[in-house]
Amino acid sequence: MAHDEKHSAPNGRNGHNGHDKAAGEDARTLTTRQGHPLSDNQNLRTLGNRGPATLENYQFIEKISHFDRERIPERVVHARGAGAHGTFEAYGKVGDEDIAKYTRAKLFNTKGKETPVFVRFSTVGHGGHSPETLRDPRGFAVKFYTEDGNWDLVGNNLKVFFIRDAMKFPDLIHSQKPDPVFNRQTGERIFDFISNTPEAMHMVSFLFSPWGIPANYRQMQGSGVNTYKWVNDKGEAMLVKYHWEPMQGVKNLTQAEAEKIQAKNFNHATQDLYENIKKGNFPKWELRVQLMSDDEHPELNFDPLDDTKIWPEDQFPHLPVGMMTLNRNPENYFAEVEQVAFGTGVLVDGLDFSDDKMLQGRTFSYSDTQRYRVGPNYLQLPINAPKVRVATNQRDGQMAYHVDAAPGQNLHTNYEPSSLNGLTEAKPAGPDHMPEYNGRLMRQTLDRENNFEQAGERYRQHEDWERDDLINNMSGALAGAAEVIQTKMLELCTNCDPDWGQRLREGIAHAKEMMMKDEQAVEEAEEISHEAKPY
Repeated sequence: MAHDEKHSAPNGRNGHNGHDKAAGEDARTLTTRQGHPLSDNQNLRTLGNRGPATLENYQFIEKISHFDRERIPERVVHARGAGAHGTFEAYGKVGDEDIAKYTRAKLFNTKGKETPVFVRFSTVGHGGHSPETLRDPRGFAVKFYTEDGNWDLVGNNLKVFFIRDAMKFPDLIHSQKPDPVFNRQTGERIFDFISNTPEAMHMVSFLFSPWGIPANYRQMQGSGVNTYKWVNDKGEAMLVKYHWEPMQGVKNLTQAEAEKIQAKNFNHATQDLYENIKKGNFPKWELRVQLMSDDEHPELNFDPLDDTKIWPEDQFPHLPVGMMTLNRNPENYFAEVEQVAFGTGVLVDGLDFSDDKMLQGRTFSYSDTQRYRVGPNYLQLPINAPKVRVATNQRDGQMAYHVDAAPGQNLHTNYEPSSLNGLTEAKPAGPDHMPEYNGRLMRQTLDRENNFEQAGERYRQHEDWERDDLINNMSGALAGAAEVIQTKMLELCTNCDPDWGQRLREGIAHAKEMMMKDEQAVEEAEEISHEAKPY
C-alpha cells in the first residue's frame, strides 16, 4: 500500500467529504471550515507587525471559537476509555444445540456469519485522563452492527454489581466520585455507602482483590451483568446471561504491581490494546451464554434477576455462541471512542429485556445521557449509525446531519399512518413474547436477598495472594474511616466468612499505624523541601 493511501482518511471520515477542490488547491492544502484555502496560519491580521489586532480576523475567530468548544460533557461514568473495531463470527449453535431453538436473532443463526462490531473498554468512576491502574470495575461495551440494526451489549469485566435496584445508582456513583467539598475520592465515602448496602459484599469480594485491577484490556473477561431474554420463532423466552472469555487468558494486578506501572505509564492499557492491534496481534473473545427457563426458580437460593449474584456454572453451563476479533484501531479517538454511544435498550428482534430492576433503570439512563452528552442526533454520527437503511419521521434538532428518509418517500409526510406515500410499519418478524403479570405495585426489595453466601464463597475461592491483597486493600481504605463505618464493615465481612472479618480487624489496626508513619513522612519531606528565590 502506498504511503499516501495508507494514511489518507477514507470518504466520510476524518474530514474528507468527497467535494471538489477549491481553485488552486491541491489535496493537502489547509483550508477553513468554509473551504477557503489558507496561505497564512501563523499570524493574526494586525495594524503593523506589533498590533493591535483587528476584530475582522475571521480566520482566527473561527479557529479559536471551535477550539473553545472542542470538549463535550464527559461521561458521568466510564469517562476514561479505549476502543477498537472488529468482527463477531457466529457458531450457529449454542453449545451443541441449534441456536434457533432459543432465539431468532439473525446474527447468531448461521455458522460463519460475520457482524461488524465496535468495542469500548473503560474505567468507571474516574475522569477522562485518570490512570488506568486505579481500582475500578472496567466497562466492556460492544456495538454489533447487525442486519436488523444495532445491538448494544453493555457490561463490565466483573460478573456482578454493587446494587440490585436502579433507584440507588446515583447514590452509588456519588459515593465513589470525589467529595463535593474538597474534590478528593475517599475510602470513607465509598465504605460509608457499602457498609449500609449489604448486597454490595459480593462485588467487594472481587473489586478489592486483584480482580479490581485487570492487567490490561486484552486479558480481561467481560459480562453483560444483567439478565436478558432470548425469544424464538414461537415467541417463547429464556433468561440469558452473556459472558466474554478472552482467548489471551486473564491477568490481574496486585496494588503494589499497579503502583509500579502507574509511576511509569498511566495509559498502559490503552497503549497495550492499540499497539497489539497495530502489530497484527488481534485479541479475541468467545461469547458464551448461560440459559435458564423464564420463571422465578424457587428452588434457587437467589433470584435469577438479581445482578449481585452469579449463576452457578455447574447448574447453568457457559455455552459458546461465537467469537469476536478486534482487528482495526480507531482513526480518530474523539469521533469514534469518545462519541460512540451505547444503550442497554438497543436490542434486535430475538433479544428482549427481563424484569431485572437494574436493567430497567439502565435502559432509560444510558440513552438519555447520550442525548445530553452528544446531542439529540447522536445516532446520525458514523460510529453510532447502523449499517442498514434508516427511515424515521424524527426530524430536526441540534446538529441534524440529514433526513432519515426512505427511497420514494413523500418528504412532506413526516408522520404515520398516512395515505400520501409516507413510511409504513414493518411486518412482525415473529410472534411477540407476551409475559403475564399478576401482582401489586409496591416498593420492596427481592425476597431472596442472600447477601453473604456467594461473597463468602468467593473469599474462600480466592488464591492466598488474592485474599492477602483483598485484606490489605480494604484495610488501607478503611483505616481513615469513621469507627462506625469500620464496625459495620467488620460485621458484614464476618457474615460472609469469619476469617475475612478477623483478618480485616487486624489489617485495619496495622493500616492505622502505617498511615500515621506515612503522614509523618510527608510532613518531613515538606520540611526539607528546597527554597527558591522569587523571580
